[in-house]
Amino acid sequence: MSRLLGFLRDIMMAGILGAGPVADAFVAAFRLPNMFRRILAEGVFNTAFIPLFAKAIEQKGEEEAKRFAANIISSLVFILIALTIIAEVFMPQLVLVLTTGFADDPEKFELTVLLARICFPYLACMSLMAAYGSVLNGLRKFFMAAFAPVLLNVVLVIVLGFLVFAAFETRLAGIVIACGVLAGGVAQVALVIWALRQTGFFPKWTFPKANGDLKRFWALAIPAIFTGGVTQINILIGTNIASSQDSAISYLYYADRLYQLPLGMIGIAIGVVLLPELSRLLKAGEKASADKVQEQSLFFGLMLTLPAAVGLFLIAEPIIGTLFQRGAFDQIATEQSAKALQIFALGLPAFVLVKVFQPSFFAREDTFSPAVFAAVSVVLNIIFSLLLFPRLQHVGIAWATSIAGWANVLMLMIALGIRRELRLPFSLLKNVAALLMMSFLMGVALFGLYGLMEVQFEIGAALWLRALCLAAIILPSAGLYFIALHVLGVQKLSRWRSLLKA
Repeated sequence: MSRLLGFLRDIMMAGILGAGPVADAFVAAFRLPNMFRRILAEGVFNTAFIPLFAKAIEQKGEEEAKRFAANIISSLVFILIALTIIAEVFMPQLVLVLTTGFADDPEKFELTVLLARICFPYLACMSLMAAYGSVLNGLRKFFMAAFAPVLLNVVLVIVLGFLVFAAFETRLAGIVIACGVLAGGVAQVALVIWALRQTGFFPKWTFPKANGDLKRFWALAIPAIFTGGVTQINILIGTNIASSQDSAISYLYYADRLYQLPLGMIGIAIGVVLLPELSRLLKAGEKASADKVQEQSLFFGLMLTLPAAVGLFLIAEPIIGTLFQRGAFDQIATEQSAKALQIFALGLPAFVLVKVFQPSFFAREDTFSPAVFAAVSVVLNIIFSLLLFPRLQHVGIAWATSIAGWANVLMLMIALGIRRELRLPFSLLKNVAALLMMSFLMGVALFGLYGLMEVQFEIGAALWLRALCLAAIILPSAGLYFIALHVLGVQKLSRWRSLLKA
């Protein structure tokens, strides 16, 4: 729901802001708190916190686990307060470091600083939401923590709907949207706090105590901070380098939004559920069950990701054109965003596999190894970005991100193989080969159907007609893929029915 409403949000925002200087400023400003949120909150609490929290519940009981959670969350609050104050004071310097290309355009630079100052407190809201959401996940209650991000997009859709009718000038519209981001953050943290209170397991804030649990948590968290935020670090590196090309940041943003849909719905969802399950099974000494859970997660992730990658690569332009091309978002913006999306699609399976393999390390309280691999991938991203950007512009940034993602996957797999913690039975390898074959056949069908309807996209047919054609291309191709899964016995449709009933 969050991703689909996010599409509606981005469709409306593309029509209002387009891919010009205000859009560049807003995207750059919004990425600041978003980056710190994923690094400080999700990176820590979905890796370092959950294994220790699971151990506390299993070995010490709920009351001790509640005191442990209260101490950890309280320490996070102190860090967030300090970080927010420092960022607000030094925002011009922070924006300059992250978007050096904006320095040549004082008006764009000043607007980015203003929008970043408005958006940055969103970090505190989202970090607290992630922290309390991790407690819910540790209690095996996933719905409210997963539902909370929907509220950000609900608030922003309402704000953007107001802007459509208010017809503000673009700069003022950007400021109003930034205020909507902060309001959405408040709504999210309020919902998760309410949900946690309903469980009777609400850890109250206290003055942090530097005991063994807190030291152990931050010993695991420091490398996890880097590991969990490597994607954001790579995006910011790309944003910095791309800031010297007009509209490049916006092109990358809209392409990023498309491939983040399957990544969020598949990869992140698997990672969120897999970590507490692996932690629980390993703490209980059920290694065979843990291996089986990881094997199923790997297959499930590839089963849904491979066809998504093929589809995004083959019909990137009609997808972006149908979703975003209207108002200030023109044909050039569609073409350039589509080029980036095609390359991001090549890296999509890698981005999902990282979410499948990393929990195996985190569940065993090893956050150092993934941090080392993440550091190597960041170095590779910087090297390839600098090499490819002068020739390929923003598309070179997409190439660098995808290459770095695959390098990270290979390092994770090799390390797990050496430790004998990755189970790849012949049946799994056979099924993965079948998935690759069926994805190829689906791609042939997709490409053929697109060829029949391509003229409707070229002549700029009405939105309803383009959307209808897009559905007529995607739905039969996806149907062919899932029917083939069933016929070949790779994934029987009857299993989906039993899962839905469960």
